[in-house]
Amino acid sequence: MENLQIKKVTEIDVWKLQQICTQTFAETFSAMNSEEDMQKYLAKSFSDEKLLAELRKKNTAFYFALVNEKIAGYLQVNSGHSQNELKDENALEIERIYVMKAFQGKRVGQLLFQKALDIAVQKEVDFVWLGVWEHNAKAIRFYRKNGFVIFDKHVFMLGNDKQTDLMMKRQIKNK
Repeated sequence: MENLQIKKVTEIDVWKLQQICTQTFAETFSAMNSEEDMQKYLAKSFSDEKLLAELRKKNTAFYFALVNEKIAGYLQVNSGHSQNELKDENALEIERIYVMKAFQGKRVGQLLFQKALDIAVQKEVDFVWLGVWEHNAKAIRFYRKNGFVIFDKHVFMLGNDKQTDLMMKRQIKNK
């Protein structure tokens, strides 16, 4: 692959973050959801205010994957009380890994995933976990290939549509 690198996202990058968040989420899920639910979710989840608040959280971090200095995808990780569900001090949540369609299949997702694992090792957590929509077979295959197993389910609201996410985790430390 061409020049591929990871860059931490800062508040100055909020507009770029908003663009990649909106584009990749729409590319991934628009075909399987109503336009009304998509628009409601995108407006709520990726507003400037929401993203700035997330960027300012102590235990949340975003990273861009850059290919020849062009944003190809991004990663969001949360630890401690910034996690959405478990809030386990010995865990790291991968809240989002998204890659633009044009860059899928080019190891960008794997690079972002490796960054999350590196952070987990650095933080000395016991495991990494995430939620993935039960109908996102491609992502589920990716996570299984990378050692994740399903351990629970939770509700994810996309607009007014109540959906089910599979909760998956991968041990980092042997207990």
